[in-house]
Amino acid sequence: MSGDDGTPGNSGYGKKAFKRSRSHFADRITADGRDGWPVEAGRYRLVVSRACPWASRALVSRRLLGLEDALSLAVADPVQDDRSWRFTLDPDGRDPVLGIRYLGEAYDRRETGYPGGVSVPAVVDVPSGALVTNDYQQITLDLATEWTALHRPGAPDLYPRALRDEIDEVMAGVYEDVNNGVYRAGFATGQEEYEEACAGVFRRLEQLTPRLERQRYLVGDTITEADIRLFTTLVRFDAVYHGHFKCNRWKLTENPVLWAYVRDLFQTPGFGDTVDFDHIKRHYYQVHTGINPTGIVPLGPDLAGWLTPHHRQELGGRPFGEGTPPEPVRAEEEVPARGRP
Repeated sequence: MSGDDGTPGNSGYGKKAFKRSRSHFADRITADGRDGWPVEAGRYRLVVSRACPWASRALVSRRLLGLEDALSLAVADPVQDDRSWRFTLDPDGRDPVLGIRYLGEAYDRRETGYPGGVSVPAVVDVPSGALVTNDYQQITLDLATEWTALHRPGAPDLYPRALRDEIDEVMAGVYEDVNNGVYRAGFATGQEEYEEACAGVFRRLEQLTPRLERQRYLVGDTITEADIRLFTTLVRFDAVYHGHFKCNRWKLTENPVLWAYVRDLFQTPGFGDTVDFDHIKRHYYQVHTGINPTGIVPLGPDLAGWLTPHHRQELGGRPFGEGTPPEPVRAEEEVPARGRP
C-alpha cells in the first residue's frame, strides 16, 4: 500500500484515476537462492504496516508458519507523510535493526532515484540495508513454499500443490473484484467508474457466499493462501471500506455467511492477533486526505461482535490440516489493547 498509483502525496488520493502499479522489485528469496537471495534465518527483515491489507497477508503467513525467529519484523507508523512509511513508532524514530527513519531509504539503497511509490510489505536485506522485494503477490507464496526448512513443527501447508490451480483461480477473482476492487471504488474520480467497481465488489462477494455457506474454507478443508487474501479485505470492510470507500450496498455484518466466515478466521490463532483496528482506521481516514479532507476518524463500528460464536466448525474442516496452531503471539508483537475488540 502506498502512493504507487502515481498520486502526488496523500492529498492526491481520489483525484486521479486509480491504477495499482506492478511491484517494481520482484526478486525472490528462494531455497536455492537463484535470484541471489537465499533463504537464511536472520538475514532479512519484513517491513509492514498493520493498516495495510497487502502487508497483513505477510503478517498472517509469518505467524501461521512460525517464522518469527527466522524473519524479523518492522512495523511502520500507520499515518504516513508524503515520504510514505516511517518508523516513528520506534525509539528516536528509527527502525532499531535497519537504522533508518523511512522505508524509502531501503528503496534508495537498492535503486537510487527510484521514481515509483514506497510500498509495504517489503523485505529488506539486513546486512546491506537494501530492499529485496516489494512483490506483495509473491512474498507470501514464497514464505509458504520456499521457506519450508525454517517453518515451525506443525506448520500448515498454505499452498498445497494438489489445490494450487483452484486456489489461483479463486484468488484471481478475489483480487480483481474485492482486494483491488474496493480501492478502485474508493479512489474513483467519476460516478460511472465508481459504480462499476462497487458493483464488482458486491457481485463477487455474493458469488462467494453460497460457496462459503456449504464449506468452511475457500478451497479444500483447511486454511489456504486464498483465505488469507480474502480475510485481510473482509476484516477491514465495515471499519473503512463501507464508509470511507463508499462500498455501502450492505455491511459485512449484514451477510450472515461472510460475517461468520471472517469471525471464524479472526478467532483462529494467527489471524485476529495480527489485526490492529486502530492502525487501520487512522491510516485510511487520516492519510487519504484527498477523499477525507477533515481527517476525522469515525468512532465506530462496534468491535464487540468479532469474538462472538460463529458456529462454522459445524461445517467440519481442519484449520491447520495435519498441523497445529501457532504459539501465542509474543509480547513485543502483540497488538495494543486499543486496537483489539
